[in-house]
Formats: sequence, C-alpha cells, structure tokens
Amino acid sequence: MKSNAELQPDVQDAIKWQPLLNAAEIGVTATDGVVSLTGVVDNYARKTQAEDAAKNVAGVTALVEKIEVTYPNTCSKTNAEIATEVLSALKARWDVPAGKVKVAGHRATLTGTVDSLHEKKKAGRIAWNAPGVWAVDNELVVDWN
Repeated sequence: MKSNAELQPDVQDAIKWQPLLNAAEIGVTATDGVVSLTGVVDNYARKTQAEDAAKNVAGVTALVEKIEVTYPNTCSKTNAEIATEVLSALKARWDVPAGKVKVAGHRATLTGTVDSLHEKKKAGRIAWNAPGVWAVDNELVVDWN
C-alpha cells in the first residue's frame, strides 16, 4: 500500500494531465488510501474528470469528493447564446459533425446522425464543456451503414 506521501502527488499528477483541468483548482489530501478532493470548478465535466483521474490512481481505495461546481455568469446566458456556444464548439472540431442542438433551461439536447459511437461520445463531451451548459441529452444516432 502506498504511503500518504506517495499517494497525494500521484493523484495530483493524474489531475495535472487531464485536458480540462487546472491542477491548481483541485486540492488533494490522502490518508490511508482515502483521497479527498476539494476545490471549485466552473462546469460539471471538470468535476467528473477530476474524480475519474483520482479513482484511476493505484492505491486509491476510497474517494471523498468535495468539489464545488459554480457557473460564473452563465445563469444570465439565454438559451440562444448557449446553443450558439455549443454549435461553435462542435464546428471547431474537424472530427465531430455538428448535428443539431436544442437548448432549454441550460440543458443541451444533441440530435442528428454520426458515423461512430466515438463521435457520439466526443460530441457529448464537447457540449458538456460549452459555457452555460448544465446538462446534456445526447440523442445522436449512430449510422452503422
């Protein structure tokens, strides 16, 4: 079993390598295999990515998650502004077709057809990271032909 002094930097390193995260936003403590994460992030996808990174570190036996999600200035965004953010994020990626986006109450719904399950999942992750999005319904259909 790893010592606390070994486990804490291992989890910090795992978080550092996550593309959505700023390691300075996430505090890490370790006690006998129990890792606690604290901090404030600006969307749920970042919170989830920090949790997943910590869970995947060898020696972590339990995770105490105290990461707070705050949505700075996104409550004032209209559904149209959020839809534009999601579409812009999707169009910026060459490897994901844009599809259609509907936004209601900060919830983005993706519809349309994609060529693979990978594209569907990636489109969902991109939508999650758009400013103002609090939830995503990924209704993209994979065309297996």
